[in-house]
Amino acid sequence: MSVSAVVVSHGHAREVAELLPALRAQVDELVVVANVPGSVPEGVEALENERTLGFAENVNRGVAATSGTYVLVCNPDAVPEPGAVAELVRFAEHHPRAGVAGPQLRNPDGTWQPSRRRFPTVLGTLVRRTPLRYLFRPFDRQRRHYLLDERPTEPVEADWLLGGFLLLRRSMLDELGGFDAGFRLYGEDIDLCYRAMMAGWERWYVPSAVATHAYDRLVDRRLLTRRTLWHWAGMLRFVRKHPERLRALY
Repeated sequence: MSVSAVVVSHGHAREVAELLPALRAQVDELVVVANVPGSVPEGVEALENERTLGFAENVNRGVAATSGTYVLVCNPDAVPEPGAVAELVRFAEHHPRAGVAGPQLRNPDGTWQPSRRRFPTVLGTLVRRTPLRYLFRPFDRQRRHYLLDERPTEPVEADWLLGGFLLLRRSMLDELGGFDAGFRLYGEDIDLCYRAMMAGWERWYVPSAVATHAYDRLVDRRLLTRRTLWHWAGMLRFVRKHPERLRALY
């Protein structure tokens, strides 16, 4: 049993430099995928892209270059506390159908981050990604989506978890064919968890493992950006792939 970590860097040299010492001590193998020149600190070995690729495609490239029983997909802005990876692995080893395990994520100020969520619904997505969110503020009106009223202290199953820091079972990735490279950015973590569910794999939130995630929430703070368009493209792809989700209106 071994753990391989895959970090995708897109202009994140400073964050990668901070992350690597904490991550190296907890994994057996580490691959950094450099999506653009200068996105990793000097002296760090990386897989360098000749052209910019989407996040899912970059992760798949990193996974293909590793061999661990488990693959830890880690954003440059997500730093694990000591023992966090071992805690996730320990849980997965006792739950053989756990294909995805995610830690408790905390903001840099130490506050709790809602990383365990329900699968999106049509109306909920419209509210979050249109001017309607100024009338129906998501964190007030969509508490069920963000599971804001649940703060479990023991492992609990999830629909999906934010892809900033996830332990994935390689056998599950092999069965599912990895992440869907058709997602440029946003939605690939939801899609992977949904396909995992359909294939009988469990997704678990393990709060005893903790990582600090400097989540920028750009698409939540600004209504129309290039990333907003990517988010919409991701959600449209998700619905095209899984049209049955159109029945989940709210």
